[in-house]
Amino acid sequence: MDLRKYIADLRSAGMLKLINEELSINYEIPYVITKFDKGPALEFTNVREFRTAHVVGNVVNTRDKIYRALNVKSDVEFYKKLLWAEEVASSYKTMETNNVVYEPLPNVDLTRIPIPRYFELEPGPCLTSAVVVGMDVKDGILNASIHRLTPIGPDKFVIRLVPRHLYRIYVRNRELGKDTPISISWGLHPALLLAAASSPPFGIFELNIANALLDGSLRIKVLDNGVPAPAYAEVVMEGYISARETTKEGPCMDVLGTYDEVREQPVVRITRIYIRRDSPLIAQALVAGYSEHKLLMGIEKEAKIWQFVSNVVPEVKAVRLTDGGCGWLHAVVAIRKQSDGDPKNAIMAAFTAHPSLKHVVIVDEDINVDDLNEIEWAIATRFRADEDLVLIKYARGSTLDPVALDPVQGITTKMGIDATRPLNSDINRFKRGIIPASIDLNKIKLE
Repeated sequence: MDLRKYIADLRSAGMLKLINEELSINYEIPYVITKFDKGPALEFTNVREFRTAHVVGNVVNTRDKIYRALNVKSDVEFYKKLLWAEEVASSYKTMETNNVVYEPLPNVDLTRIPIPRYFELEPGPCLTSAVVVGMDVKDGILNASIHRLTPIGPDKFVIRLVPRHLYRIYVRNRELGKDTPISISWGLHPALLLAAASSPPFGIFELNIANALLDGSLRIKVLDNGVPAPAYAEVVMEGYISARETTKEGPCMDVLGTYDEVREQPVVRITRIYIRRDSPLIAQALVAGYSEHKLLMGIEKEAKIWQFVSNVVPEVKAVRLTDGGCGWLHAVVAIRKQSDGDPKNAIMAAFTAHPSLKHVVIVDEDINVDDLNEIEWAIATRFRADEDLVLIKYARGSTLDPVALDPVQGITTKMGIDATRPLNSDINRFKRGIIPASIDLNKIKLE
């Protein structure tokens, strides 16, 4: 499976629309993508600066597109499949093939790649949807993850490394005085993006997770630096994260819809670029802070929250990382409780499952977690601050949080809200009123 087959499937299902007007890859295409944020996938066929390339956007901006990519039908089916893939990843090691779809460019020149420019204060174009595979040179440990990459020359990026697994590999290599060999793959099937955005234990290779999600069909190519890359990518780059060279990175947009702070970050040196042989090249534009970014970052965390909360309460009906919480900081969990203590256990489990979580609301099963009015109604009618509020001070949260007490470590105060009705209460006191009438409103004429 590759991005092209997935796009063709979306088109046949009426979930992708073509835009043939000439538009620039700088600002204009990203702007249009944001105006269809929760709508159809878009394919731009007339890119002003790159006549032999198309740009696609919003390809995984809704749950139904993600579920279609993995052949699942519901939230719980998706959660179970993703968690299963993480568990069995070691049994789905990717197989190498020489049957790749890309070929090397004669010269390394990042300006030949259609990297979009997104926001006005960003220093330039930014690669936001590529999967970086890094290798521990001592132990051969591999990690795949998605990172912000800003070109700073014809053969160099500056990479944003958060203190997670690739950063750990980079530090281990740096302590040995070694650069970190990497591959950068762009234009991939959604299963690879979802796997790369997941957080399995250190040492579990995310491409093996993707292989499990794809029923063992994923194939790789091992590059000259010893690092694998998917065999069916649109663009593959081979290179190294420098152990010594750093430069300023940012300001760049993050998932909260705010500019991340400027930091000193490592430099990536690109030694070879491979481009898909069959034209047009398909470039995936992912606009930071919009639905595609939020879903890719957060949906695996929903699965973890569902798993952890399911271990402490009788039944979890639904989990949602909310749009208003940027798909990252706020969660709503609907449960069927058997004890008035269940919601507080669910609050603690949710924070354990997703350490970046800042606020969580626990509601009853009759509340629609996708309807903010219903959630607010539950808080208004079923929550008492003196009994149902949980505050956790000085906890590690998200380094993205602009009001964190310690932005380097993400130290903040977390809040849980129990917006469930008391079990010993009169249930009718907590029900919405229903008018018992069934009328076809299409037959009612307003004059």
